[in-house]
Amino acid sequence: VKSYQQIKDKFIKFNENFIFVTTNTNPNKPIMEYLDFELPIKELEDQLDKCEIIGQESDVDVSNTCKQIEKKLEETKKKIYKNLTAWQRVQLSRHPNRPYTLEHITNITNGTFLELFGDRNFKDDKAMIGGLGQINGQSYMIIGQQKGINTKMRQYRNFGMANPEGYRKALRLMKMAEKFNLPVLTLIDTPGAYPGLEAEERGQGEAIARNIFEMARLKTPIISIIIGEGASGGALGIGVGDRVYMLENTWYSVISPESCSSILWRSWEYKEQAAEALKLTSFDMKKQKLIDDIIPEPLGGAHYDKETTFKSVSEYVTKAFNELKDLSTKDLVAQRMDKYSKMGEFKE
Repeated sequence: VKSYQQIKDKFIKFNENFIFVTTNTNPNKPIMEYLDFELPIKELEDQLDKCEIIGQESDVDVSNTCKQIEKKLEETKKKIYKNLTAWQRVQLSRHPNRPYTLEHITNITNGTFLELFGDRNFKDDKAMIGGLGQINGQSYMIIGQQKGINTKMRQYRNFGMANPEGYRKALRLMKMAEKFNLPVLTLIDTPGAYPGLEAEERGQGEAIARNIFEMARLKTPIISIIIGEGASGGALGIGVGDRVYMLENTWYSVISPESCSSILWRSWEYKEQAAEALKLTSFDMKKQKLIDDIIPEPLGGAHYDKETTFKSVSEYVTKAFNELKDLSTKDLVAQRMDKYSKMGEFKE
């Protein structure tokens, strides 16, 4: 007889792989959640839904009206999303409809992913997932943080904040990939490593530092992609890559805007100013040469067209692997060491 916890774990995992949504006035469209700066888009989409329903339920020809609303909607989207502030991009990276790590993995591997568990020391960390999967015919060891798609699942996944055993599991899988000459793909989406007392007692800082040290000299290609939030050492613990990419509406920084604001201004009210000052967007990171490239997102963000997002991620992974696969182990490690040694250097 299976224990209650085993049944609960399987039920939660099932629900994470299949996202259920309720419907709104238009039965063909799932409910979309909107951020504060997206409210003009919501109003136009509601008008378009009502226009289409009127056309379906009556003999009135509303095609011209619908076209005008569609045109206005497209113009509004372009105006809003082409002029996003740093804080608005942070908000988009946390959008509840945005695809998380497991959804990315399931789609880019076409269901070939085999999850592996445990750090062989303490326990299995549900916030850090890893396993084997194929992308465009090539096998990868895929590792990433999983947040969960609703409150129950987020609690189960500890909101994507890994404990030391999560980073030790990640390192175990990387060493396995090195042994079998498999490239490593890491998907980063975390508000930071778990800062709890138990995590500190089990060596959170040491676990992250050990991962950075070992990844710097790992004898197999490493490709890292920030798909959501890339906060502090929690992101760096699986983020030392030969190629590091960011999805367009993501952020990567030593601290979150809210925490930065609370330290500098003793209040979270200045988070927008903090976001601008931290230079944490993908465009800032590319300008500072801290990442290799930006993966474009569909207009409105990754959640507006998930299929296109998954396709783009898959293409960038394959492109990076093709650039790295013919390098000798010595050259691979040397280039990685050189890349990170140059970060922080500047000339007046």
